[in-house]
Amino acid sequence: MLQAVLSGIPLTLGVTFVALVIGTAVSVPLLAGTLSKYRILWLLSRGVIDLLRGVPIVVWLFIFYYGVTIGPAKLSPFGAAVLGLGLVSGAYLAEIFRGAVSSVAAGQYEAGRALGFTNVDLWRAVIAPQAWRVAIPGYTTYGIGLLKDSSIASTIGVAEMVFASGNYARTSGEGITVFMVAAAVYILVSVPVGLLSRMADERLSRTVAQ
Repeated sequence: MLQAVLSGIPLTLGVTFVALVIGTAVSVPLLAGTLSKYRILWLLSRGVIDLLRGVPIVVWLFIFYYGVTIGPAKLSPFGAAVLGLGLVSGAYLAEIFRGAVSSVAAGQYEAGRALGFTNVDLWRAVIAPQAWRVAIPGYTTYGIGLLKDSSIASTIGVAEMVFASGNYARTSGEGITVFMVAAAVYILVSVPVGLLSRMADERLSRTVAQ
């Protein structure tokens, strides 16, 4: 039973990691748009964020898996899963990062400009480190949530933990037990991530204090 559940871990972690990377990359232009002084960019970014967040994740997965084709080929279950989860993640992460950037005091911007920093240097050396420290708890919490949401990928045939557990339950009849084991594995994987998040936050706190 445990072996059946654990057989899905590689794809569970793979979907989570790739989707988080895609989401982080997508969140950057969306964040820039929501912070832009140009109304059209702000409206466009807000529209994309609201659209991605407003449609259930499983619907996005079905759209990409059944509706996106490139010539005679279509996306694989894994490709559709990471693309759907990644785009939705980008919308949520953009909001997490926007809140973190908003927490940086206006005086930090003024001080940086008074020292002659360019906009790029100001963001790289002053704003981003402080915003990232604020964003870490939300970012890792979302990552843990994404780990659990990766189970939705089983609906389009990605053989992650829930998919593997379901197959075992159908052949063995041990439905409740196998899913309880799967739940325990999710917890065992999530707890270290939370601990690493707290360690990173404490380390950044000491760095900022210095």
